[in-house]
Amino acid sequence: MDNLFHLSLPCNNVVETKMFYVDTIGANLGRYANNWVDINLFGHQVTFTQVGKFDFTNPKYAFEGKVLSSFHFGIILDIDSWGKMYSKLTNENLELTTQTTFLKNKSGEHLSFFVTDPNGYMLEFKSFKNLEEVFKV
Repeated sequence: MDNLFHLSLPCNNVVETKMFYVDTIGANLGRYANNWVDINLFGHQVTFTQVGKFDFTNPKYAFEGKVLSSFHFGIILDIDSWGKMYSKLTNENLELTTQTTFLKNKSGEHLSFFVTDPNGYMLEFKSFKNLEEVFKV
């Protein structure tokens, strides 16, 4: 069995969150109730609980000249799946960053884009040039 990742986050609206992840992103729906939902995000469990907006005091940072959300999460995909997701989401009416290559010609080089979910969370999609460099220093 591969190890699975679990992340639990507050959300503003369970129905909107479920629609975004299942209908827009294409993730699978897990267990749910009136005030929470489990999303199967590429084999990993993300739980959203309706509690309202979560406030962060340091919301952004700079990396290679780009301003990014200091709180974000995402998934690493192969290049074909990444390209399909980027194409799919650029055709939706979403707040989406354009694709960027980070760490160009360095260890860990990867393509990346971000999309904002209904709760204001930044969801990052990455595709590494060399998958063995995901954790390489």
